[in-house]
Amino acid sequence: MHIEKNVCESVYETLLNLPNKTKDGLKARQDLEDLGIKPELQTQPKGNRVYLPPAIYTLNSSEKHLFYDTLSNIKVPDGYCSNFKNLVSNDVSKMNGLKSNDCHVLMQQLLPFAIKGVLNVKVRKTIISLCHFFNELCSKVVDVSKLSKLQSNIVSTLCLLEKYFPPSFFDVMIHLMVHLVREVRLCGPVHFRWMYPFERFMKTLKGFVRNHHRPEGCIAECYVAEEALEFCSAYLENGNSIGNPHERVDERIRTGKPLSGATIDVVDTKLLDEAHLYVLRNTAVVEAYTE
Repeated sequence: MHIEKNVCESVYETLLNLPNKTKDGLKARQDLEDLGIKPELQTQPKGNRVYLPPAIYTLNSSEKHLFYDTLSNIKVPDGYCSNFKNLVSNDVSKMNGLKSNDCHVLMQQLLPFAIKGVLNVKVRKTIISLCHFFNELCSKVVDVSKLSKLQSNIVSTLCLLEKYFPPSFFDVMIHLMVHLVREVRLCGPVHFRWMYPFERFMKTLKGFVRNHHRPEGCIAECYVAEEALEFCSAYLENGNSIGNPHERVDERIRTGKPLSGATIDVVDTKLLDEAHLYVLRNTAVVEAYTE
């Protein structure tokens, strides 16, 4: 979980070239000179300044705007992740406030769509391969026969990352990805061991603290009080429970009523049969009978 978060931060901070956070900078380019590799990315003195040639893994200004616009306009279910529109600064120079779950969703679902058409093809395919690795690794059902192939894929992906990204990109978190498949083989699926529910509950306990000099006492008293009120609310009529979040979906959506003025049309039998046939042909259960 934390490996995925740190890898995600390293990837998007380097792609966006965020100040003081990117893995590519003056010292990283000077390391290339010391190692004698990638001469096209080494520093070039121009008068009193040092010029850093643009790399294929960084986005220019227009590509950054396209990247941020893609993330801002993506529609996800309620509570699925944070609204990325609120995490981007006005001058698109930084993206702060991403939680662990946001990095989880960004790495596995949103990043392949956000970088589509804005990066070098080889770099884009490498990053998408990295996203697919975490997506398969964190799946609820793990096929043991495919773990060997998954291990070889991540090794190949790391070799491609080493080919395109600077040596400063490869910290211990990048190295630990090699051992994740072995961990799944020994311990089982990842979702039985990650810390998302515990961190979410720690946020609840943190909200109980009123006296910062006695945090343990505040947590204990508030927890007991909430449990007592939750027990008593079961005997009250028309009472809202404390622990459960309130529904934010409009009641009209649940009952099938229109949100505004609308007209009801009667569908004829032919159109209804066509719609029914379309649904059946695109259902996975029926594929075995249609082939």
